[in-house]
Amino acid sequence: MSENGGHGRNSPVMIGEKDGLIIVDHGSRRQESNLMLNDFVAMFKDKTGYPIVEPAHMELAEPSIQDAFCSCVQKGALRVIVSPFFLFPGRHWHKDIPALTAEAAKEHPGVLYMVTAPLGLHELLVDVVNDRIKHCLRHAAGDADECAACAGTGKCRLY
Repeated sequence: MSENGGHGRNSPVMIGEKDGLIIVDHGSRRQESNLMLNDFVAMFKDKTGYPIVEPAHMELAEPSIQDAFCSCVQKGALRVIVSPFFLFPGRHWHKDIPALTAEAAKEHPGVLYMVTAPLGLHELLVDVVNDRIKHCLRHAAGDADECAACAGTGKCRLY
């Protein structure tokens, strides 16, 4: 079995060179927040080695899901997997992201697509949240620099 869950080059569960991935967040009026998605996508692409990975914002910012879908297809994707960078399966996951993805797919007949589950309840998220809490406490105590999320905001402190 391969590292990314597939059993072979043509397996439908393996991410291959003809697959495009879109990591979609909500989008924000705060540009710094939108740019963080680009940083995450770059980290994701570097760590996984997947050849086609695009960021998208559901609303409020560019690139849109439609823009990212087009970019995936232009880069050779025949299947596009949209991964919501959301914690839980709310309205955006149930309705908005699937509708926006279906609309984008209409321009590319023959390109398959799916919307994956949001992050949800996953044991590794416990470690991520715990790490963030500890880092912020260390920063508030003067023992660590601000993290990328808080840099320049002055938010990571005790009140």
